[in-house]
Amino acid sequence: MTEDQVSEKLTYYEAVGRRKNATARVRLYVAKEESAVINGVTVAKGDCIVNGIPAEKYFPGEVAKKVYLEPFRTTNTIGRFVTSILLTGGGHAGQLGATVHGIARALEKTDKEKFRPILKKRGFMTRDSRKKQRIKAGFAHKSRARKQSPKR
Repeated sequence: MTEDQVSEKLTYYEAVGRRKNATARVRLYVAKEESAVINGVTVAKGDCIVNGIPAEKYFPGEVAKKVYLEPFRTTNTIGRFVTSILLTGGGHAGQLGATVHGIARALEKTDKEKFRPILKKRGFMTRDSRKKQRIKAGFAHKSRARKQSPKR
């Protein structure tokens, strides 16, 4: 390995968040300097990277930004960590919910006694297990739809 590939080992807290069919693997890196090198990309302290791209581009809009930063705002830790998230499955709404759940679970690992009651009270620690109902065999195209019976 060359010198470029070897980077300082950063300490991080890892957690998995889920919502619908989406899964988010979240890592909160504790950066000692103002920037850190994660997977060959230099990231500033307080930034959030989702699947290799900035979270502002992955989740566009002010509402989405407010949603995924809410666990940090609740625990008063904005700008303290560099966040790296790997998302798989689901749609944008499910992935956003999985991201919030994963960030909350990772923040809980940083300081359990201090952050867990706050995050639990706000509902970030609860996994929303509602999924789309599967399609039953022999029925119409939806999960509860029935085939139409002939009139004559």
